[in-house]
Amino acid sequence: MNVQVNVNLKPFHTFGIDIPCDFLVEAANVDDVIDAYQNPQWKQLPKLILGKGSNVLFTEPFHGVIITNQLLGKKVTESDKLFHLHIAGGEDWPSLVEWTLSQGIYGLENLALIPGCVGSAPIQNIGAYGVEFKDVCEYVEYLDLDTLTITRLNSDQCLFAYRDSVFKQSLLGKVVIVAVGLKLNKAWKANLSYGPLQAEKDILTTPQAIFDLVCDIRRSKLPDPSVTGNAGSFFKNPVITTENFNRLKTAYPELSGYPMTEGGVKIAAGWLIDRCGLKGHQIGGAQVHPQQALVIVNAGEATSKDILDLAWFIRQTVSHKYGVDLEHEVRFFDSEHETNLNNIFTENHV
Repeated sequence: MNVQVNVNLKPFHTFGIDIPCDFLVEAANVDDVIDAYQNPQWKQLPKLILGKGSNVLFTEPFHGVIITNQLLGKKVTESDKLFHLHIAGGEDWPSLVEWTLSQGIYGLENLALIPGCVGSAPIQNIGAYGVEFKDVCEYVEYLDLDTLTITRLNSDQCLFAYRDSVFKQSLLGKVVIVAVGLKLNKAWKANLSYGPLQAEKDILTTPQAIFDLVCDIRRSKLPDPSVTGNAGSFFKNPVITTENFNRLKTAYPELSGYPMTEGGVKIAAGWLIDRCGLKGHQIGGAQVHPQQALVIVNAGEATSKDILDLAWFIRQTVSHKYGVDLEHEVRFFDSEHETNLNNIFTENHV
C-alpha cells in the first residue's frame, strides 16, 4: 500500500484543479482498502474512494484520506446464450469496452468513451446512446465498510434509475465497489434507439461500426479532458411532469421530450442552457463550453469557486427562464464529505 502525504489532486481528477488532500493511498487490492480503513491513525478522518476522477469536483481541500481504486482484473465465462464478465472495479471503462470488441464480445459499444473506472459505472448507472449500465449488469460486488466483508447484489437489488442507484442512496459512503458482473448476449442485436444512430441505421450493421460512430460523436461533442479540464456532462437531463412539459412545449415548440417508463418526460439540459445564451459564458477560469452547453470546462487556472459560481449562475438562469431546476451530475466533495450546490450556496460556503 503506497501512501503519500499532502498531495495535490490535480492529476487525480479530470477538472485538473490545484487542490490538496491530507493523505493519498493507492489501493492495488481489497486488502489495501481494508488497511486504509483500519489504520488507527486515520480512524477519525473522512475517507473517499476515487476512481478516474472523471465525475468529481473537490470544492475545498480534502482533510482526509483519498483512496485511489486500482483493483484490476477481467474474467470471462460462458453459458448457452450469454457471456458473463467479472471485472475488477479499478479497470478503465473505455478500455474495457474496446477490449470486449477485440474479444468478439458485443453489447457495450453504445457505452464507448464514457470516462471513469468500472467501479464508478453502477453508482451513476452510466448511460449513453440508448443503453444504460443496468441493461448489461448481472451483479455488483462491494466491500461493506462496517463488516469489511464482500457482498454481492443482483441488478434488481441495485435499484438502478436514471443516473442513480442504491450506491448513491442508502449505501452512500458505506461501501466500496470492488467488482461488477456483466452479462452480454452471444446473439448480438444492434441498439439503434437513439436518434443519431437511428439516422445511420443502414450502415450500422456491426458492433464495430456502432462503436466507431459513438466515438466520433462523443469526440465531436465533448472536449478531451486531457487537453481541457472538464468532467463531461455537468448537469443531468431533467425529468419533468407531463403537465410541465406540455406547458413548455406550448411556449417553445422546438423543445423535444422523451417520455420515461417510470413517469414524466426527460428534456435536454444542454438545450435549456444553450437557449439561455450561455455557451461560452465565463466566470474566472470556468467556462460553459462554446460548442457543448452541457459541459463546464477549466478554461485556464480555474478554481473550484469559479466552477461553483458558474454552475450556480447556470442553474439560476435556467430556473428563472424555464422554471426547471437543474441537478448536477458531477459529484461534489468538500473538506470532509459529499455536498451539493444548494448546500454550498444556501449555507454561504462560497
